[in-house]
Amino acid sequence: MPALVEPAADLTVDEVRRYSRHLIIPDVGMDGQKRLKNARVLCVGAGGLGSPALMYLAAAGVGTLGIVEFDEVDESNLQRQIIHSQADIGRSKAASARDTVLGINPYVRVELHEERLDSSNVMELFAQYDLIVDGTDNFATRYLVNDACVLLNKPYVWGSIYRFDGQASVFWSEHGPCYRCLYPEPPPPGMVPSCAEGGVLGVLCASIGSIQVTEAIKLLTGAGDPLLGRLMIYDALEMTYNQVKIRKDPDCAVCGENPTVTELIDYEAFCGVVSEEAQAAAMGSTITPKQLKEWIDDGEAIDIIDVREPGEYEIVSIPGARLIPKNEFLLGSALQDLPQDRKIVLHCKTGVRSAEVLAVLKSAGFADAVHVGGGVIGWVNQIEPHKPVY
Repeated sequence: MPALVEPAADLTVDEVRRYSRHLIIPDVGMDGQKRLKNARVLCVGAGGLGSPALMYLAAAGVGTLGIVEFDEVDESNLQRQIIHSQADIGRSKAASARDTVLGINPYVRVELHEERLDSSNVMELFAQYDLIVDGTDNFATRYLVNDACVLLNKPYVWGSIYRFDGQASVFWSEHGPCYRCLYPEPPPPGMVPSCAEGGVLGVLCASIGSIQVTEAIKLLTGAGDPLLGRLMIYDALEMTYNQVKIRKDPDCAVCGENPTVTELIDYEAFCGVVSEEAQAAAMGSTITPKQLKEWIDDGEAIDIIDVREPGEYEIVSIPGARLIPKNEFLLGSALQDLPQDRKIVLHCKTGVRSAEVLAVLKSAGFADAVHVGGGVIGWVNQIEPHKPVY
């Protein structure tokens, strides 16, 4: 494919010295490095994927790097988000990432967008850049990024990570499929755990993030064959890379022949963080951590059930809670062992999974079951602050 950007006028003597190992690669050379210098790339997120992506884009000599990030650095980030350090805990992730980028390459211009990406700002932000690198970790933002890029005719490099598995591809509706061609609909709410729920191997971020940067460099310089129309699947446990071809869907809702999505939509509603059944079940059946503490202290006849996974339970738990993972309720195997003479109190990490299980119990006849809003994180914050969170 042709190079995405025009080359800059020249490289300084210092830049020639810095990028010399690029300059002697025939597929990059002086022309390619000048194109990198002239490029404007926006990274969505400065977390697991954004960390290695920003660092290697800076080292490669991309002239302008944009960072859109609203979060602050938390200690649990440091296991994988290598752009931040211990000293950055509590700081803006965007500012922390900027400082690291400039420490790597002072010739890079960094533009910060310290705001949550949503339908109100995405078009204006994306329009300022040549290429988008998507490092988001939720489906609502992934569909938002995709649709905005299609509407603006922008290419973007996508990556996804979970536990030991990673995926990467390039989406550009003018030349191939978009994300909706691969995943027309988001998974049902609660079906796919987030990294915060299921975990992620820290170094996996570097594996997928480096693939994203490789694809970005290829698009910007016109080198090689990008992952357009191909999905790269990486299994770190088996150490295998596989490819799946992706075809442009003529019936795609946003890039198809007769698109039905011609402007940005409500992506939170489209992806449904919590299902309608869970929302209905939780209505009037949600208690606070303080209420649960009062019930425990008063000796109420309750059965506290933790619906998280065993690894999470080992990190921190509510006193007296017993573990029955969510999937056992979805399969129905846990229902037969539930008591009839005590009120069932469900909880998970933050309240999303327990609301889904609550809907299952309500439909099975446990009308007085409740769940804890805020989950074990709320319990630690309000009741036992000495305990760890994750």
